[in-house]
Amino acid sequence: MSVRNRDALAGRAAIVGIGATEFSKDSGRSELRLAAEAVRAALADAGLTPDDVDGLVTFTMDTNPEITVAQACGMGELSFFSRVHYGGGAACATVQQAALAVATGVAEVVVCYRAFNERSGRRFGSGVQHREPSAEGTALGWSLPFGLLTPASWVAMAAQRYLHTYGLTPEAFGHVAVVDRKYAATNPAAYFHGRPISLADHAASRWIVEPLRLLDCCQETDGGQAVVVTSVERARDLPHPPAVVAAAAQGAGRAQEQMTSFYRDDLTGLPEMGVVARQLWRTSGLTPADIDVGILYDHFTPFVLMQLEEFGFCAPGEAPGFVAEERLPLNTHGGQLGEAYLHGMNGIAEAVRQLRGTSVNRIPGAGRVLVTAGTGVPTSGLVLAADD
Repeated sequence: MSVRNRDALAGRAAIVGIGATEFSKDSGRSELRLAAEAVRAALADAGLTPDDVDGLVTFTMDTNPEITVAQACGMGELSFFSRVHYGGGAACATVQQAALAVATGVAEVVVCYRAFNERSGRRFGSGVQHREPSAEGTALGWSLPFGLLTPASWVAMAAQRYLHTYGLTPEAFGHVAVVDRKYAATNPAAYFHGRPISLADHAASRWIVEPLRLLDCCQETDGGQAVVVTSVERARDLPHPPAVVAAAAQGAGRAQEQMTSFYRDDLTGLPEMGVVARQLWRTSGLTPADIDVGILYDHFTPFVLMQLEEFGFCAPGEAPGFVAEERLPLNTHGGQLGEAYLHGMNGIAEAVRQLRGTSVNRIPGAGRVLVTAGTGVPTSGLVLAADD
């Protein structure tokens, strides 16, 4: 049975601090140091100290244990620590976990973080090279022997079906890449700062796995990102306007697998994101027309289109035109295609900057931002809002 009611989390917590390292291809330092730098920067931004922190949340994929980060940053006792599974699908759920802890009084100040050397160290794009036996790995066993070894190859299956169903060409995906790189070009923190692209550039980029080209795939990045969550009441006494958690949700669909859900009735959508969308709209009381900015997880361009359709911004098959017409500002930091691949955590930071009015690509009057996490896996999402 799926959740069918509005939950009670809305307005109970807020993001009050954001911090990051530089985004690079070779950080030259350990993942623990990256995590500590990002966490300290986020606390400084929030006007808080390590002694104020009593909770930490990260990804199961992060190599930096909560207690080790606490030691490295000079924190004291922790009353809450948690990890969220499914790679990039965990991004918004880390904030949900933090908000739940704050709303229930389990913790007062919780830091969410993600840090990795994903370019100079383990490169996810290199695919599955070794895996210990597990129930989770059984699903991959139906795909790996046939050459579907990488995330790009898994996504390409759904992307090809999307194009076939709606009578489209790969140019449909290029609109996402062009918009992301447009914003990255004016963002000094972005790896592709100063380097916009055109549809022609997209079409000329080499095939990775048809119908995906190089410019349909996110980059690989070394870096760290952290955000600080506390109560809305406490947030109002801190230096920056709070980014209030208007809604937070996780979602897994029927017949869900990790990026290989090929045995569903339909491959042209993202049912797990549909679960998230319904709960975000229920809890926030908002509709697509109320959203000022969309920060949509963009590890691969086709899944941005499917997300827009799952959230109801446009009808199935209409997302390429929706993006081409820029009817909603998307990924104003440049996304993971243009700024950095930080498993979506840098997108949460951009949502906060939009609400503060400090984004380098500020959308005037932005008061409500939709943020999503990794797609093709069990996932999560947020609606962040300015404090009324």
